[in-house]
Amino acid sequence: MQPGFFRDTWVEVNLDAIEHNVRLMKQHIGEEVHLIAVVKANAYGHGAKQVAETALISGATMLAVAFLDEAISLRRQGIQAPILVMGAIRASDVDMVEKHNLTVTVFSLGWLKEAEKSIRNFIDLHIKVDTGMGRLGVQNENELIDIFDFAQESNRFHVKGIYTHFATADEDDPTYFLTQYDRFKKMVSTIPNQRLIVHCANSATGLKFPSKVYNAVRFGISMYGLSPSPEMKSELPFPLQEAFSLQTKIVHVKKVTKGTKISYGATYEAKEDEWIGTLPIGYADGWIRKLKDAEVIIQNKRVPLVGRICMDQCMVKLPYEIPVGTNVTLIGKQNHEEITIDEIAKRLDTINYEVPCTITSRVPRMYIKDECIIEVSNPLL
Repeated sequence: MQPGFFRDTWVEVNLDAIEHNVRLMKQHIGEEVHLIAVVKANAYGHGAKQVAETALISGATMLAVAFLDEAISLRRQGIQAPILVMGAIRASDVDMVEKHNLTVTVFSLGWLKEAEKSIRNFIDLHIKVDTGMGRLGVQNENELIDIFDFAQESNRFHVKGIYTHFATADEDDPTYFLTQYDRFKKMVSTIPNQRLIVHCANSATGLKFPSKVYNAVRFGISMYGLSPSPEMKSELPFPLQEAFSLQTKIVHVKKVTKGTKISYGATYEAKEDEWIGTLPIGYADGWIRKLKDAEVIIQNKRVPLVGRICMDQCMVKLPYEIPVGTNVTLIGKQNHEEITIDEIAKRLDTINYEVPCTITSRVPRMYIKDECIIEVSNPLL
C-alpha cells in the first residue's frame, strides 16, 4: 500500500524537475524579467498548490490561472503570491477578486463600467490585447485607450499590466508570430509609461525569442519539462526535465490458453498460451480507450496492452509469469527504458499539453523532492 491512498495506481510529480526548469528559465531570460508560473488546470494535471510553491521558491514572482475558482482555491490553500486570472470573469464576482487580492484580465470597457459598481476599494488589472489569437482581447488602439483612460480616472482600478498571446510561437515559420509581435508593440506604445508588467511571451517565445519578452514571461508547458512543440524539441536552449510520471502495479496474473478472448468486445484473442496481467487503471482515470495499442514498462521491458481498456482496468500481455505487485510504468522511466508524454501524445494524435491534464483527480498525486515522498494529494480521502 502506498501512503495516503488505497489503490495501486498513482502519479509521481518530481518537484526537483519543476525547480530545475524554473531556475534555468530564469537564467535564460535574465533576473530582471518576471517569471509568471502558469498553474491553470491544476498545474496541467500536476497539482496547482505544490507546483506553485515550488515555482515561487525557485524564482517565479507571480502565478497565472485560467479561472477565478482556480485562484480562490490557491488562496484557500495558503498561497499569498500575486495571482493573475487570465480568463473572463463575471463583473458581479469582483467582490471575490477584491476579497482574495487577485489580479484580473480586462478586455471590455463595458465590463469595467459594470464591475466598478461592485468594488468597495480597488482591484488590480492586466489589459488583454488580441493581436491575432482570436480569443479574448482588445483589438484596436482606440479600445485600448478607452479602457486604460477609464481605469485611470476611476479610483476602483489599478492597471498593473498589459499582455497578449501568440498563436504560432512554437512553429518553425516565424511570420505570423512577428506580425502579432509588431501589433502588440504598436498597441503598447499607445499607453503612457506606467511601469507596467508587459508580457507577450509564453514558454515558446521565452525559449526561442528571449529578446522579445518585454519584462515578463508566462512559463507554462515547459515548466513541467515539456517542449512547446515537436519542432522546438531539438533546439531548446537548455535541457528540460519532465516532472510527471504515471505508475501502477499488477494486481492479477493468469495463464490463458490459445484462443482465449480478452476484455469487452472480445477483440483480442490469445495466439498461444499467454500470461496476462491486469492493471488497476482505465479510462475513468484518463487512460483512455484509444491507448489500447500502447505499451507499458514492466521489469525494464516494454510489454503491450491487449484488449479494450475498461473503465477501471486494462490488461497486458506478459513475456512470462510476473508476480502480482510488480511495478508498472505507463509514463516515465524504469532504468534505461522510458515512455514519454510526447510518445503518448503522438499515439493519441494530440499535443503533450493534453496528456497530463487528462489523468483525472481520481488518480492520487505523490510529490517527490530529493528522492523522498513529501506529500500525497488524494481528493477521494
